[in-house]
Amino acid sequence: MRDPIVDLREIARLLDRHGGQTRRAQAFRKAAATLADLDPAERADVDRRRAWGNLPGIGATTTKVIAASHAGRVPEYLAELQAADGPLVDGPNPLLAHIQGDLHTHTEWSDGSSPLEEMALEAQRLGRRWLAITDHSPRLRVANGLDTPRRHLQREHIAALNEALRQASTGSAAAFVVLTGAEVDILDDGSLDGEPEALDPLDVVVASVHSKLRMDADAMTVRMVTAIANPRTNVLGHCTGRLVAGDRGVRPQSTFDAEVVFEACRQFDVAVEINSRPERQDPPDDLLQLAVDMGCLFTIDTDAHAPGQLGFSEYGAARAASVGLTPERIVTCWDSDRVVAWASR
Repeated sequence: MRDPIVDLREIARLLDRHGGQTRRAQAFRKAAATLADLDPAERADVDRRRAWGNLPGIGATTTKVIAASHAGRVPEYLAELQAADGPLVDGPNPLLAHIQGDLHTHTEWSDGSSPLEEMALEAQRLGRRWLAITDHSPRLRVANGLDTPRRHLQREHIAALNEALRQASTGSAAAFVVLTGAEVDILDDGSLDGEPEALDPLDVVVASVHSKLRMDADAMTVRMVTAIANPRTNVLGHCTGRLVAGDRGVRPQSTFDAEVVFEACRQFDVAVEINSRPERQDPPDDLLQLAVDMGCLFTIDTDAHAPGQLGFSEYGAARAASVGLTPERIVTCWDSDRVVAWASR
């Protein structure tokens, strides 16, 4: 017998990977969670009666998947997705093999759809050596941002996970590491959204603008430079805030003096994020080339909100290669010790 939970989660992963279809994927992930939450006796009874459709969160499509899996067959839905799967980027993608981690990801602690353990497992499956969990800061309430007590609690959770990963590691290979982090809102005056006691202990902080994206260019420039100059800022996230496609529609890029902003990044050793989400593609090509020419450091980040989206690094790696970037200038191509040392400078 196949494991229906594994098949449901794999469908969700593939849906997220191809187009970031989180809402549809979440239905399969929820069905998997429902089955996983049953105790063995309940599960055996449901399986015996083929009564999966009576469980909360399991509908007609997920019932069909579970039935096929229970019977030992590859569910048709899964088979179709697997047949269509392949590289997200056509042709050679030389920087992809150099990526060791990701400095911008979200979990169900804020607006992601999965536990941080599942994000870590998928990152390992992709061959990564480390992963930063950067759930949102408190003022982004629509994204269930973390206040200080929840931030401390998440740090404890990550510490326990890292200990489990260390104990599970075999041989001489270094254990996979989960870094503590936050994506912090850049407020109107350029200050960071978060109390020092919440941010100071973190391994990494990504600072991003999420509000008043149409602010006057001069004011936006001052806002961004103020945030970049903050010693706690390590990465400037999706710098223009634009959306070029996707369920949320399109949104024009913010306007600011890019030369001033990128010079601040260079001076304060803050990395410019190459946001790999297909609906963002941020920075735009012209600004990406400008930041390269000005000597900035970079990160290739997925901004993943589900495990399948961690593969979006393929898009970012291809864009980085197209402007001639090398691994030495890409923080996410470094090992975790070097990343932590750089971020805590």
